[in-house]
Amino acid sequence: MNASTIAMDIAPVVAETQRKAPPVIREPQWVKWLLITLGLGWFVALLLLPLVTVFIQALSPGLAFFWRAISEPDALSALGLTALVTLFAVPLNLLFGLAAAWAIARFRFPGRQLLVTLIDLPFSVSPVIAGLMLVLLFGSHGWFGDWLREHDIKVIFATPGIILATTFITVPFVVRELLPQMEARGPEEEEAAIMLGASGLQMFWRVTLPGIRWSLMYGVLLCTARAVGEFGAVSVVSGHIRGQTNTLPLHIEILYNEYQTGAAFAVASLLALFGIFTLLGETLLARLRGQPTHSH
Repeated sequence: MNASTIAMDIAPVVAETQRKAPPVIREPQWVKWLLITLGLGWFVALLLLPLVTVFIQALSPGLAFFWRAISEPDALSALGLTALVTLFAVPLNLLFGLAAAWAIARFRFPGRQLLVTLIDLPFSVSPVIAGLMLVLLFGSHGWFGDWLREHDIKVIFATPGIILATTFITVPFVVRELLPQMEARGPEEEEAAIMLGASGLQMFWRVTLPGIRWSLMYGVLLCTARAVGEFGAVSVVSGHIRGQTNTLPLHIEILYNEYQTGAAFAVASLLALFGIFTLLGETLLARLRGQPTHSH
């Protein structure tokens, strides 16, 4: 029996197998609706209801009270400091994220796995512990405390310490969004660009960046959202100085502890609005990232 005969004999069997549809497992209707109800109920109870409550409590005293609460000097100072810290922390993590993802995805070197592990350190360490580590390093009695004091440089209980704490906490977001994308794409297109005479900068702008732009924007968005809302590490290193070292989350805590509930909810609604816009941005970027891209 030759190969052609064997092929003719098994052809009907293969065709019959291909015609058979895979078995479809159908759950009872009550199971489907039970799961949907549980999912929606969980979403409403833990996410939607608290969010709606924030806006109701913020607006219930009236728009005039709301405006006074978010425009008083301490609130404006907290808003400005939050923006300043975010404007420093996000670009720093953008540069580090690009460099780290490139190094891990394109090169093999001693300590590579250790670098991958260290990038996830802010996820596994409590933000409060991160703040205490910074105090141990840069506090008045820390490792670098004497040198900083001699040069009249203040890190802890000042803006630099808040920037360091926020930057540390937000390290993983850009890297973790870029790394899978860069590893999946591989280096072939970049190597081809170099062989065709492109410089390193031209290769990055014309080959690498178009392929990772959506992941990069998604990582920056997540990093920004975490930087704006960071509380634990910033609380340790800030000193809670009103009008100077309080970010928006810390200002909300102080207002609530002083029983200024209406003002606390008014300021909290700003963070809630930012969270909503962040969610909308994530949804938009997820859709754009799922669309096919064309290289030129």
